[in-house]
Amino acid sequence: MADKPEFGKGYAQDMIEELKKVSWPTRKQIIKLSLVVIIISIVVALYVGVLDVFLAKLLEFLTKVK
Repeated sequence: MADKPEFGKGYAQDMIEELKKVSWPTRKQIIKLSLVVIIISIVVALYVGVLDVFLAKLLEFLTKVK
């Protein structure tokens, strides 16, 4: 059976030391990447919306009783 990790003072200090080593993005990078995510989300939402309307109309056409 594996030993359980100790989550005491040493663990918190180790975590803080590791977080100091992280290469954090600049404010400019965060804004740029956030805009990319928003734009891609809008494009995907428009694509799915148009596809949904098209398929709904197609289903309506195919199931229309004459």
